[in-house]
Amino acid sequence: MAALVIAEHDNATIKGGTLNTVTAALQCGGDVHVLVAGHNASAAAQSAARIAGVAKVIHADAPALDHGLAENVAAQVVALASSYSHLLFAATASGKNIAPRVAALLDSAQISDATKVIGADTFERPIYAGNAIATVQSSDAIKVITVRTTGFDPAPAQGGSAAVETTAAVSDVGSTTFVGSEIAKNDRPELTAAKIIVSGGRAMGSSEKFNEVLTPLADKLGAALGASRAAVDAGYAPNDWQVGQTGKIVAPMLYVACGISGAIQHLAGMKDSKVIVAINKDPEAPIFSVADYGLEADLFVAVPELVKSL
Repeated sequence: MAALVIAEHDNATIKGGTLNTVTAALQCGGDVHVLVAGHNASAAAQSAARIAGVAKVIHADAPALDHGLAENVAAQVVALASSYSHLLFAATASGKNIAPRVAALLDSAQISDATKVIGADTFERPIYAGNAIATVQSSDAIKVITVRTTGFDPAPAQGGSAAVETTAAVSDVGSTTFVGSEIAKNDRPELTAAKIIVSGGRAMGSSEKFNEVLTPLADKLGAALGASRAAVDAGYAPNDWQVGQTGKIVAPMLYVACGISGAIQHLAGMKDSKVIVAINKDPEAPIFSVADYGLEADLFVAVPELVKSL
């Protein structure tokens, strides 16, 4: 049996998390197919066909699939599910929205946030905010899996030559309607795809200080800006900057934590970063337990000095 990866895309290009999901699918054994469900999404389908390791791309095209409404995409996946042993989604907002619907319709027990594939039916996933790793085995004929993308290297976006097969799109379920969207424009890298992230915590004190102190450092490093939940709740940073268990899970090459104590929920979202640098004046801050480099200092002095020396 083959594995089906449900691609995330904007009808023109494939989003990065799909590449990590393809890697997980390849480890499940068998061929890997990719579903591109959208409207006027032939460019995205061709992009998926070039992903290394993909054997076939299934392209479903209809107006009802234009905005990736979970109910319609779930119905499309279920229509194809009988041909597959594994259905894999990136554990993003979109994947977490669609996968449970698919699992419910198929009467399968979803495996959430898989970080390792041990075998075709056995996976590892974090529990208790990442403090323990559970090994789970599924006996379901069709396994529905969300993949924590930071646990897998991305498959090469080029090098594949998969065939693109068109399939009939399902009818509009009709239970939801796309009304509109407000896209926040940002010149910085997207948080989950950034190679470098500079994050601030509650110690920043205000949104003005957050921007005044951290923005120059992020500019120097070409980094994305992140924040702890405490900083977001205090209004120092927007919600889409939140890193942690209830925010975004990131694993950049470099993560700079400024004034972040290191609550367990925050560590769950960034501890897989390749290099972690912590700046905090509290020597007992838990962030130092996961940091590769720790600087016990006042961030309002240390960060400007660091900017000057870069």
